[in-house]
Amino acid sequence: MAPHAAPMRLHNAAIARASMARSLKAIAVVVTLGTLLSKVGGLVRQLVIAAAFGVGAAYDAYNYAYVLPGFLLILLGGINGPFHSAMVSVLSRRPREEGAHILAALNTTVSALLLAVTVLLVLAADPLISLVGPGLSPELHAIAVVQLQVMAPMALLAGLIGLGFGSLNAADEFWIPAISPLMSSLALMVGVGLLWWQLGGQIGSPSFAMLGGLVLAAATLVGAFAQWLIQLPALMRQGLARFKLVWDWKHPGVREVWRVMGPATLSSGMLQINVFTDLFFASGIVGAAAGLGYANLLVQTPLGLISNALLVPLLPTFARLTAPGDQPQLLARIRQGLMLSTASMVPIGALFIALATPIVALVYERGAFDASAAQLVAALLVAYGLGMPAYLGRDVLVRVFYALGDGTTPFRLSMAGIGLNVIFDWLLVGGPTPWGNQSPFNFGASGLVLATVAINVLTCLALLLVLKRRMPAMTLIPWGMDTTRLFLAGVLTGCMVWSLSLGVDWPLGWLGLLARVGIPSLLGLAFFGLVGSALGVAEVQEIGTMLLRRLRLR
Repeated sequence: MAPHAAPMRLHNAAIARASMARSLKAIAVVVTLGTLLSKVGGLVRQLVIAAAFGVGAAYDAYNYAYVLPGFLLILLGGINGPFHSAMVSVLSRRPREEGAHILAALNTTVSALLLAVTVLLVLAADPLISLVGPGLSPELHAIAVVQLQVMAPMALLAGLIGLGFGSLNAADEFWIPAISPLMSSLALMVGVGLLWWQLGGQIGSPSFAMLGGLVLAAATLVGAFAQWLIQLPALMRQGLARFKLVWDWKHPGVREVWRVMGPATLSSGMLQINVFTDLFFASGIVGAAAGLGYANLLVQTPLGLISNALLVPLLPTFARLTAPGDQPQLLARIRQGLMLSTASMVPIGALFIALATPIVALVYERGAFDASAAQLVAALLVAYGLGMPAYLGRDVLVRVFYALGDGTTPFRLSMAGIGLNVIFDWLLVGGPTPWGNQSPFNFGASGLVLATVAINVLTCLALLLVLKRRMPAMTLIPWGMDTTRLFLAGVLTGCMVWSLSLGVDWPLGWLGLLARVGIPSLLGLAFFGLVGSALGVAEVQEIGTMLLRRLRLR
């Protein structure tokens, strides 16, 4: 071997790592921008719905009707969902020319299966709503049944969306999948806006609840169709679109996708069963379902933004580092994903806990959304804030298993989580039975969120232990110490922000609320960065350096 060969290989490896880092940053910027626009659109959509319907019958029923089609849209069609993840992990390792055939074969089979699901949702809408919301009033039940029947075709669209977006990400096309959810928000805003134009202030009245519910359902279906439609030009540009039926189950790429997608879908589906469980217990609490929907939107805005910015570029990277010789790089990327997610989510969770009341009042409290509704949603936001790091950490770890071709481990843990969620839900809402409450812990609707937080924390710990067993070189103690430092910084940040929010005589009105939320939030994030850097957490320093560099460039 030539004397210069080894240094040359090291030099080439360093260039490759630097190139990968630049690529990840470029992808993250594209995904972040697209996701930001989608999340802003989602927030505006929710403001429109809140002002029009508050926690009234049309939107309360919608939350029960949407749970099944929405579950399928998130499960099958969502970015980082199992369909998307399976396509990325398989197509990233295969020649581009195979992609069109694999996608066409999967579209054919999946469409046939989901068409049957669509018919089932239409025919069985009544008993399904009874199952999801047994405590609903007859009026809400009737509205929800019609809404579910209207939204049933979303089952078919969800599969096509997920497969298409996964194929686009595998082909390094990230903008269209990131911007896609904006289509759904625009459709809902247009639908509600047209109804408001026709009915004016009567839009939220009980006499128009059925009409309002129909508009919400129809606009949601139109939005899902637009999400599928927007991907077609990009698929054609990448040479991935084939508008014909392909029945090929034996192709190696197709079989590999199914090996990952099957267990991954079941695993993610199991997580969504927890949503059904939450709604089951929520049906006996007035306004709880609508409150959960509003609080979840506030949580999903930063969570989805950061999740997509991290997971979308990391998943193909995980998939390309599965060879035994790449394990040190894989471990470095896992550490990076986990610590960046924690460093991002801890301060946001602290802000949600400390500023829950003014945040909800600022975003939602207008029109039909009154002070009592704001109080309900604020309590839920506090509970969600406690679990922010676990939400994203679980998603990072699950994607590692998908990249390794293992969908079975997340599935088994999801199955265990279902049983625990039923127990925790029951315990934390008072332990309702026909003979009265049997549990001393009754946190109302917040108890349902706390149960989910507990499940996510336990799932993260279990996934880490399994990975440690597979990869003994993984160093959990240093990761745990850095995580502890981040949580300490988060507690200090929350206390500082809470004191500032209550200790200052903020002006009244909308501008006063904006100042009460905005100023403590900005100071809190800066404070967290300083404390985290002082405690020696590398990822906090990395985020701070990146932000300072961008500010200097401007």
